[in-house]
Amino acid sequence: MYTTINKYLSLVKFAHTIFAMPFALIGFVMAIQRGGGSFSWATFGLVLLCMVFARSAAMAFNRWLDVDIDKLNPRTAKREIPAGIISKKNAMAFILGNVILFIATTWFINPICFYLSPVALLVVLGYSYTKRFTALCHLVLGVGLSLAPIGAYLAVTGQFAILPVMVSVLVLCWVSGFDIIYSLQDEDFDRSQQLNSIPAWLGLSGALRFSEVLHVIAAALVITIGVVGHFHWLYWIGAATFVSMLVSQHMLVKPSDLSRINIMFMTTNGIASVVFAVFAIADMLFLG
Repeated sequence: MYTTINKYLSLVKFAHTIFAMPFALIGFVMAIQRGGGSFSWATFGLVLLCMVFARSAAMAFNRWLDVDIDKLNPRTAKREIPAGIISKKNAMAFILGNVILFIATTWFINPICFYLSPVALLVVLGYSYTKRFTALCHLVLGVGLSLAPIGAYLAVTGQFAILPVMVSVLVLCWVSGFDIIYSLQDEDFDRSQQLNSIPAWLGLSGALRFSEVLHVIAAALVITIGVVGHFHWLYWIGAATFVSMLVSQHMLVKPSDLSRINIMFMTTNGIASVVFAVFAIADMLFLG
């Protein structure tokens, strides 16, 4: 049983939850502190479950859909489905189970989350197809993860607001930017298989410039959110850390040296999301 659980945790790269989950928590606390919502352990638990179910469905579907492509790529050939560790049939059962659980969970939150659940699934599952027809697939991935803060805010308040939407756009630009950097590893493979990506379209240097633009926008949004939201010094510590992590990514990875991409992907972005969330949430809870 333990081995089976580990296989599926590996399939969905559960550790990568560290990217979106902190921003979902920001949206949740923002709804209570700034949106007039009230805290509920039940709602908090349901939001966490929605994150787990939606993300698990999306990641597993991506692996299921791309199995033939992954078999050809030396970097991905050892993934669970192409390596035969998990069958396609079992992977699809896992996907459908998570889709059903996600929709069912939103029903227990509030009507707007339930009605929007198919839209959310369309985005996070639809991303897997985008590399087949557009180089802007990285932005679609960003949109998928950007649903976390606004979704958590909607779970508490049942309505949209400008500040959590700005946080969602921040996540979109941040995630799209670092996904472009990560995909530099597959530039040659994507071209050989006629797959679309920013690196395959613009080359290594052009892709890094594109990523830099997205991260400049993300940094500008961090500052704008702090000003518009009237945050205090705790927020600005987190903001400074987040922006410094954005800068460090572009210092670590160069067109002539991709050896530190994995450090960039997990370490710098993991630190960025967690530290920013901790200080932003602390600011809202303790400084108003």
